[in-house]
Amino acid sequence: MTLLPQEIIARKRDGEVLSRDQIAGFIEGLTTGTVTDAQAAAFAMAVYFRNMEIDERVALTLAMRDSGTVLDWTGLNGPAIDKHSTGGVGDNVSLMLGPILAACGAYVPMISGRGLGHTGGTLDKFDAIEGYSTNPDIETFRKVVEKVGCAIIGQTDDLAPADRRLYAIRDVTATVENISLITASILSKKLAAGLDALILDVKTGSGAFMKTLEDSTDLANSLVTVANGAGMTTGALITDMNEPLASAAGNWLEVRNAIDFLTGAQRDERLLEVTLDLCAHGLVLGGLALDPDDGYLRAKVALESGAAAEKFASMVNALGGPSDIDGPRHDARHACPVVRDVFADEEGYVTAIDTRAVGMAVVVLGGGRTDPKAKIDHGVGFDQLLGLGARADSRTPIARIHARDAAIADDAEQRLKNAYRIGEAPKPNPVVYRYIEPTGNN
Repeated sequence: MTLLPQEIIARKRDGEVLSRDQIAGFIEGLTTGTVTDAQAAAFAMAVYFRNMEIDERVALTLAMRDSGTVLDWTGLNGPAIDKHSTGGVGDNVSLMLGPILAACGAYVPMISGRGLGHTGGTLDKFDAIEGYSTNPDIETFRKVVEKVGCAIIGQTDDLAPADRRLYAIRDVTATVENISLITASILSKKLAAGLDALILDVKTGSGAFMKTLEDSTDLANSLVTVANGAGMTTGALITDMNEPLASAAGNWLEVRNAIDFLTGAQRDERLLEVTLDLCAHGLVLGGLALDPDDGYLRAKVALESGAAAEKFASMVNALGGPSDIDGPRHDARHACPVVRDVFADEEGYVTAIDTRAVGMAVVVLGGGRTDPKAKIDHGVGFDQLLGLGARADSRTPIARIHARDAAIADDAEQRLKNAYRIGEAPKPNPVVYRYIEPTGNN
């Protein structure tokens, strides 16, 4: 017997477990339009309060995957591997990870998103590159992946359209922060990309959506268990976001940071550890490394040999960007009229950073959105950000600010200073807290 949408909503409202067919029917209606926005909102609220069992989460994920096109990478000479981060500040890992994995023999069809709240978006970073197309047609996407080994683009209209509609409704009905719905939203798009393996970077701390290690572990276990239940080999690292990951926050500044990382001009230590650890586990999941140590070594060789930098340059050029991405004219294109150092009000060591506040300072500068349709300024932000344990004094600023005018710079500078705590040298946080194996709950 086929249930009406309101009957499915009522069952979940009352705490019942929905069947795979019931969930699939509801998502089909969401896709075709027979389920209204009001019904979708009621469903999301019912799930928000009653949550879902693992089997329900798998069913919801698969139903949203199947609401549109599912890519197929059969015929490639290696596994299709991707990575997803739950979001943070100064998190430009994707820009290096894709080329590193490609240099190790993987194919990386990475479908990324834009900034959300205080977090930066991978697509916004690539939009800072002159000519780079973040929304090519599927055939171009496929050709670049096959030729170069990696391509980083945005979600197309025909990939998991049910998720796009449900997320928009969740965004305006206060139902975003639910692990069941977050899990299905993230994984439906990755499954639609046709991946063989996925490595997840689940953030924890002051700049993460999940502030505590316990909540981050719950989300990581849900993602890993559901992804593997849906047939995609997946593991997760839980990594620290109690400080910006890179020493830059802001779209072009993070691209420049990534270019310097790939070419060896400058590599932030924490960023290097997270990037290589994610690559190492991704290579194991994809069958290209025997164990994490082997994967780490392969990734390190790909980076230090320059092979990854070549892959990045080839990808940028193949998707419409310049052939001289490391040239000085690109820095000049994004140059801001106000560039100055930001000093703490007292001397000492950085004891704590409100990383979310750092991200919001970038938004104030114009580097993020206060409205989903707003345009952003790719040149503004901070670089030379000090990390936890670093000493700040009259000669060592906590950051350098890049702004369009002095008044906005003053506001963002004060926000940044308020985000930093200065005192005695603190005990450092781990960079990587733990790894969740494909079997989950590790």
